[in-house]
Amino acid sequence: MINILLVDDHPLVGEGTKLIIENEQDMIVHFETSCRNVFDRIQNDKFEVMLFDLQMPEIDGFELTKQVLKIVPAAKILIYTGFDILPHWELFIESGAVGFVSKTATKEQLIRAIRCALNREVVIPYSFLKELVRKGHITVEKNASGITILNDREKEIIQELAKGKTNRDIAQALFIGQRSLEYSLTNIFQKLGVQTRVEAVVKASELGLIIN
Repeated sequence: MINILLVDDHPLVGEGTKLIIENEQDMIVHFETSCRNVFDRIQNDKFEVMLFDLQMPEIDGFELTKQVLKIVPAAKILIYTGFDILPHWELFIESGAVGFVSKTATKEQLIRAIRCALNREVVIPYSFLKELVRKGHITVEKNASGITILNDREKEIIQELAKGKTNRDIAQALFIGQRSLEYSLTNIFQKLGVQTRVEAVVKASELGLIIN
């Protein structure tokens, strides 16, 4: 059974979402309306996926994600929002969430997002991806193995890697937490198809992502 923690301060929205998800025979939802209850729940129960509302009165979904990841580093968290995520793209990336899903999504889209989150995969609508590229939030580089998509933060990290800096030094230089940095490094390695920092620098150099 896939245990899901849903946090939303709107009871009607949360209960409706719970009913939709639990139509899936292998999913069960534990619903909380208060962020304060989340920390007790995650220490006493195990959840395969968590869905956090973005706009909540006590703490927003991004900050809640960061705090939960400090306690459960391997947590797979989706930001569940009725707002456009694009203006908050950098905050979303730095939060450590594995993906996001709109409250206007269809049942199929919601369930797909949850199942993808289980494998740390992100579902991004093509129209949204085009908008990210247009606004310069991500760069699309063609190479022999396919397409590598890097956001601005990942390009900055690669630049620091090329200088031979440690994780701690990079985190301090870019004003990000080490947990966020490690998450970003994992994504970079996967996108570049490498396993080490040296391989990442070499591959990034080949793609012209490192500015001398």
